[in-house]
Amino acid sequence: MDIRHAKPEDMPRLLELYDRARHFMHTSGNPNQWTGGYPNEQVLEADMRAGNLYAAEVDGAIEGVFAFIGGEDPTYRRIDGQWLNDAPYYTIHRITTSGRVKGLSAQIFDWCARQAGGSLRDDTHEDNAPMRHVLEKFGFVYCGTIYIADGSPRRAYQYMEKKKSGENAMNY
Repeated sequence: MDIRHAKPEDMPRLLELYDRARHFMHTSGNPNQWTGGYPNEQVLEADMRAGNLYAAEVDGAIEGVFAFIGGEDPTYRRIDGQWLNDAPYYTIHRITTSGRVKGLSAQIFDWCARQAGGSLRDDTHEDNAPMRHVLEKFGFVYCGTIYIADGSPRRAYQYMEKKKSGENAMNY
């Protein structure tokens, strides 16, 4: 797997992956997340301009896409619960994969954890059981509920790299 910044010429494939994700969510009991065509081309273009949109390639084909953002996420300031700590972190947003490469989400999380020095946060809709499972399997800990810009609740997770015997140990 290779991860690189997404480019404008990737847009048709990225939109295809997000269309697939919306369909999967709708048919797997999560019809309320990513509605109205979200994330749309304008959201992805803004992520690209900010340098936060990444493509995960396997054998030269884009099989995953995600936003990876350093610094404080304003929606994470208020949590009904408690973060594991107040250390600097990176956030993963809008992650999706083609579903064709087993374990790709874990590989993306691993890459993100290495870039972030082991401190990550993420959130997902209550109804997104597949994503909750992937997050927890990788080692993210449920910390409580945050509220996105429109006031909708999201389950908030944090991942902190665990150290064993002086070496880094990723959990997945």
